[in-house]
Amino acid sequence: MTRRERTVDVLIVGGGPAGLGAGAELAASGAGRVEILEREQTPGGIPRHCHHGGFGGRTIGGAGTTGPAYARECVAAAVRAGATLRTGVTVTGWAGPLTVDTTAPTGLERITARAVVLATGARERSRSARLVPGSRPPGVYTTGELQQAVHLYRQRIGGRAVVIGDGPVGHAAADTLRVAGLEVVAMVTDRAPARLAALTRGGDRAPVLGRTTVTALTGRERLTGVSVRHHDGRTATLRCDTVVFTGDWIPEHELARRAGVALDPGTRGPAYDAAHRTSEAGIFAVGNLLHGVESAGVALAEGRAVAAPVLRHLATGEWPTGRPTVAVDPPLRWIAPNLVGPDGRLPLDGRFTLRTTRRLAAPLLVVRQDGRELHRRRLLLPVVPDRPLWLRAGWLDRVDPYGGPVRITVC
Repeated sequence: MTRRERTVDVLIVGGGPAGLGAGAELAASGAGRVEILEREQTPGGIPRHCHHGGFGGRTIGGAGTTGPAYARECVAAAVRAGATLRTGVTVTGWAGPLTVDTTAPTGLERITARAVVLATGARERSRSARLVPGSRPPGVYTTGELQQAVHLYRQRIGGRAVVIGDGPVGHAAADTLRVAGLEVVAMVTDRAPARLAALTRGGDRAPVLGRTTVTALTGRERLTGVSVRHHDGRTATLRCDTVVFTGDWIPEHELARRAGVALDPGTRGPAYDAAHRTSEAGIFAVGNLLHGVESAGVALAEGRAVAAPVLRHLATGEWPTGRPTVAVDPPLRWIAPNLVGPDGRLPLDGRFTLRTTRRLAAPLLVVRQDGRELHRRRLLLPVVPDRPLWLRAGWLDRVDPYGGPVRITVC
């Protein structure tokens, strides 16, 4: 089948909040032909099936907006600004540095752009990716699959559920299960959660089993239980017909990897600087592709922030090389951005975002390069897994652009 070939000024891959925010800002700023490709039939990303409130703010929908309403407002803003939004279009690969091949019900295309913005988002690891043994019965979900089944397809889920994970996404999954009429038997986490007291929502109570791992799933025609092992060696089987695996996000980086974009070992997304430039000239990256998973508001803000660097690139064609990396030592998990650009640009809100693998009480963060201390700061409040912590970027002007990696440690 013949591919139709055409060109655009900016091609955005992904129609979630980050991609829609980038499209709206770029189109409104006169970037030329701006096109957003979304493989789903309905754009809007994860908020489409998050029916709880808490989305929105001063710029989109207003505080307390539900996820679907927020998604519709993001779509409307991009279209109003003049961006072209195409759904049901899948990017299958690269035919050149800034040329992609696509497939859609209308046929095959090859699109060449002057700049590409990757906004492909993140996904939760499935049960098989987490190497949980046992049979493969119906009744096993990730949070996204659960929310789609309940809110988009109105499917009957089950009666008794176990949630794997106790972070914000785990609580959202528990709320969705209750909306669907299920009893939440327990929330299971391999960490020591901040609250081991019973989770209370709407009069329902579900124990949080901390420092507990899932060892197997049981059942054949239907899930019948989740086998667990506590930290002291005790084992048990939680009787249920539904289990939801939450959190453990991984960026959807396949398309970036195929383009030769360098990945950061901490975030597992593209390495990038404060201008959202990756290692490949003309390819930018935004949103949860970079660090799964922040809020829809953060993704939208990053999408909007990428407009100025893209416009600068379109005007000058310049692209930095040899940028020092920014890395963290355990128990810190990752930092973003993770490259130092040569132009002194600060990250969004003038700060780096970090995550930790365990709870830290008032940690002292120290920034060093080639043995030279650039900055130190003690955080006054504890930090916990599944929650971001931030480090102000005022030390960036002390980084040697030709030096070695910049490292952040906890002392």
